[in-house]
Amino acid sequence: MLLKVNAPLDPGFMPMSIVYRDFENAVKAAGGEKLTIGLERNDGLTSVYTFDVFKDGTGHDEENHEFVERIVKTLLWTRGGYKIIIAGSKVIADRIKADYSVGGYRDFDRDFMSGVYEAPFEVIHVSAEEAPVAKEAAAPVGRHLNGCRIGFDAGGSDRKVSSVVEGEATYSEEVVWFPKLQNDPSYHYAGIMDAMKTAASKMPRVDAIGVSTAGVVIGNRIMTSSLFLKVKNENPEAFEKVVKNIYTDIAKELGNVPIEVANDGDVTALAGAMDLDDNNVLGVAMGTSEAGGYVDGNGNITGWLNELAFVPADYNKNAMVDEWSGDYGCGVKYFSQDAVIKLAPAAGIELDENASPAEKLKAVQKLMAEGDERAAKIYETIGAYFGYAVAYYALFYDIKHVLLMGRVSSGEGGSILHKIAQKVLAVEFPELAEKITIHLPDESSRRVGQSIAAASLPNIG
Repeated sequence: MLLKVNAPLDPGFMPMSIVYRDFENAVKAAGGEKLTIGLERNDGLTSVYTFDVFKDGTGHDEENHEFVERIVKTLLWTRGGYKIIIAGSKVIADRIKADYSVGGYRDFDRDFMSGVYEAPFEVIHVSAEEAPVAKEAAAPVGRHLNGCRIGFDAGGSDRKVSSVVEGEATYSEEVVWFPKLQNDPSYHYAGIMDAMKTAASKMPRVDAIGVSTAGVVIGNRIMTSSLFLKVKNENPEAFEKVVKNIYTDIAKELGNVPIEVANDGDVTALAGAMDLDDNNVLGVAMGTSEAGGYVDGNGNITGWLNELAFVPADYNKNAMVDEWSGDYGCGVKYFSQDAVIKLAPAAGIELDENASPAEKLKAVQKLMAEGDERAAKIYETIGAYFGYAVAYYALFYDIKHVLLMGRVSSGEGGSILHKIAQKVLAVEFPELAEKITIHLPDESSRRVGQSIAAASLPNIG
């Protein structure tokens, strides 16, 4: 595969965006047929994606399957869903159904989605004429700053809360806590309630509460979250009884205050959109893992999953496998501290095996600050990864702005990463380069803080 911008430390890199373009051109030359993928999630909401594949029985069945499997995986983790509906080729549908069966290649994905949406996971086939119709959430969320509001931002190492009156933060505080270490949900409940009551005491009244939290949120309920992982693993009954409705229960205790809870990635994207005074914003944070969030053309949060860590970035089957999902070439190994650690040996950098992942990242960043060319190659490689990934994300999101965030993007290494990613768009996808701007945090002051953006989530009229 010839790339106009190479990933210097990863000669086997096969970007999904180029694979998609090549597949599309090959199908067009051969004369293909439509395939529609529908994903049904909570409340009957359905996302639909249509593209062309080779016709059945033309010698391309295996090629079809390998490509469609990656697209289904992408849709599942960008949109979310417990039911995959494949309209068109039954040959393809049967192969995908086998992948997502119990014990199949995508057993992890099946189990995860079934748990998130609290429904049995299934893959069904329908004719092209019965293709599903999109049904997306239309309710606007965010950018509401009237009244007296509490904005709460739940992080893994600290919790932030703001009292927001008519769009201005009149009080803010940041408190260190350790939610990931606690298996007793009363620790979490007490900490959140304390923050809420403190913010409430700084205002004449509370009209609404907005919450930004790590994890998957559906209908203001916590379906899964790293913050409560110890509770879920060691005290599952308490997770079901206390954690899932922890925010809505607290809002009731505070006087049935209207509340809106959203994933922190989405709220970060919303904060960026508010600061940029524009829409169609995709936020990507490169830290412990890869986190994503999206604000659509109407300035709304979509309710999509946006779990970019599990979205394929590399089509090469020999790419590194993610330990958790058991899948190859996914974003977590390309856009996180894992990517830096993965590339270090190829750059000729030996890291302390006993160091934590965060310490290993700091070691490479120290070399980068000292002008080490080996470290620079790591960031050039991640920059190439990211530029091609942005082009791939653009197939599934309508993007005008990409916010590049997280520890991996800090310092001089982040500047190199940013520069190379922009170069990829300019030389490989000039049509996208005219439309999409990649922003580093220091390029945009993001005056609107996370907790203020969270406070703007509920619409109180």
